[in-house]
Amino acid sequence: MNTNITFSMIKPDAVRNNYIGKILTQMTEAGFMIKAMKLTELTVSQARAFYEVHKERPFYNDLVEFMTSGPVVALLLEKDNAIEDFRTLIGSTDPSKADKGTIREKYAESIQNNAVHGSDSDENAVIESDFFFSRLERV
Repeated sequence: MNTNITFSMIKPDAVRNNYIGKILTQMTEAGFMIKAMKLTELTVSQARAFYEVHKERPFYNDLVEFMTSGPVVALLLEKDNAIEDFRTLIGSTDPSKADKGTIREKYAESIQNNAVHGSDSDENAVIESDFFFSRLERV
């Protein structure tokens, strides 16, 4: 892993609304290369582990319930300045505050149902990527 890698997940709301293709297109048109991708479903224990950093927050149980409500698309993306550029591409967690044209402005339903996840640091990109992908699943 290096600073040119980030992890993303297309969340259950965007999968359910059939936005996978549109979101992937926006990612690749912004210069991100897909290095690994899978459609999967999180179990409750997996969602709890993935979002453990938020376990003391009041929204934690609702987040786990939401993230286990349907399939997700896990992605490993590569681009120069990946973390920062991807955070700009997806927009604010609150879609009503997201910049026009960002993924969340276009496809998110709410602060919780916000269409996509993006790593917020190089360290978390490594942790999150390793959670979903073995070395054999990466190109």
